[in-house]
Amino acid sequence: MRKVGIGVIGCGNISTKYLEAIRQFPMVELKAVADMRSAAAEKRGAEFGVPGLRVGELLKRDDVEIVVNLTVPLAHTDVSLAVLNAGKHVHSEKPLGINTLEARKVMDLAAQKDLRVGCAPDTFLGGGHQTARKLIDDGAIGTPVAGSAFFGCPGHESWHPAPGFYYLRGGGPMLDMGPYYITDLVQLLGPVAGVMGSTARPRSERFVTSQPMNGALIPVEVETHVAGTLEFESGAVVSITMSFDVPQHTHSPIEIHGDKASLLVPDPNKFGGEVKIAKPRGSWESVTLSHGHADGEFRSIGVADMAAAIIAGRPHRASGALAFHVLEVMEAFQKSADEGRRIKIESRVERPAPLPAGRTTGQID
Repeated sequence: MRKVGIGVIGCGNISTKYLEAIRQFPMVELKAVADMRSAAAEKRGAEFGVPGLRVGELLKRDDVEIVVNLTVPLAHTDVSLAVLNAGKHVHSEKPLGINTLEARKVMDLAAQKDLRVGCAPDTFLGGGHQTARKLIDDGAIGTPVAGSAFFGCPGHESWHPAPGFYYLRGGGPMLDMGPYYITDLVQLLGPVAGVMGSTARPRSERFVTSQPMNGALIPVEVETHVAGTLEFESGAVVSITMSFDVPQHTHSPIEIHGDKASLLVPDPNKFGGEVKIAKPRGSWESVTLSHGHADGEFRSIGVADMAAAIIAGRPHRASGALAFHVLEVMEAFQKSADEGRRIKIESRVERPAPLPAGRTTGQID
């Protein structure tokens, strides 16, 4: 089997999950890692048995076809552009850019150079979400009419070693967690046609209790509570809340209600989880998962799917076009709140093709 060479730029917290997951997919092979901090790259490289390089050195390697961009959100665009200018495909952590103007630069350059752009999240390719997709496609809930999506937490300053970027431009709950929820909703229901939003920022500073910054105050530049509605081209209307200001809650992550039944979709920040369905006045019943990639972390499945797509000559699923559409949707919430009106979404994207049912972990096609 042909293997596609992978390089990773960014050796922070999330890189370990990506690098461990890469080992589970036979169509990819890790070749090198890089970071602007030489010590971080060398440490991560030693952990996974590959060279730890400077960014420029990695981009010159002929054995790297796809570069995974795991930098902080404010650096995503610049790093992705550098990867494309080096003649390599790029798969970025979310979001694709801090706004659609920045993301458009990446998409335009990729089109010009005939290269692929992929973007997290790829959790929608996990067994829980692919099972939910199959149920909808098979007509198990009838025509989707309504739904809800909810994420709420008290913030990241109690556990993250460097939480400041969550509250700076390019951060906030919508850009941080919204990609998981909205991407999953698009793969379940199709593209979004319009958005209505309201936002709040109850605190201008956050008090850090995690180490090593315990006792520090960090500034808040973005709205930390975002709510509103998503109007899908299909006609479904979904309410959504993304918040860093919720101490506790009992909401389901995602619910989809059709004209025949309702569906509970698991946490879109995870690959597996329990899928449940209920008919009118009936009880909730668990559904046996129809797909693999459910028990564990598979943070490189989107990269593996891109590699498989390159080999097979087909579209990849966690695409730049999907990420751009989701970014435009997320951006629209603040615009709607600022202008007090419904925002029409201009971009359209096809629902990514479902994964075939019955595949085991590590298999794509």
